[in-house]
Amino acid sequence: MIKLYYKATFKVETLPNYRIAYVRRIGPYGNANFEVMEKLKKWAKERNLLKSAILFAIPQDNPETTLPENCRFDACIVISKDYQMDDSIYEGELSGGKYLLYEVKHTAEDIQKAYADIFPSLQSNGYQIDNKPILEKYTGDMINNPYCEIYVPIKS
Repeated sequence: MIKLYYKATFKVETLPNYRIAYVRRIGPYGNANFEVMEKLKKWAKERNLLKSAILFAIPQDNPETTLPENCRFDACIVISKDYQMDDSIYEGELSGGKYLLYEVKHTAEDIQKAYADIFPSLQSNGYQIDNKPILEKYTGDMINNPYCEIYVPIKS
């Protein structure tokens, strides 16, 4: 039997600052994060924002250094500068900068393998992680796009 190991490939990309609308959940990371993303997508669909959307899933805390009950997860959608917000959802800004971009299949197994490979990959290629959250980016129709892009912030 041959074992195939996942090997992450990446490219460097600079993200702009984005204005975002988001839903936050505080608690252990896991299946409940999916529910938060669904709540955001429902909000966006009701406002015709979903068709050409850029969505981000942002685990704000490192579960190795933050108690699970204190971990923050944000499901975000990029909105235009002139979009009129209501108070049914949070508004914020996602700060851009230099990131390593990893494209992975959007399955729990592949994303888990990618996260296991990213940090050794960073060190072996001479990059240092910046003190910002890692981003998972989804574009357009996630049903027809089976990939997720993981953005790891790096120091310039």
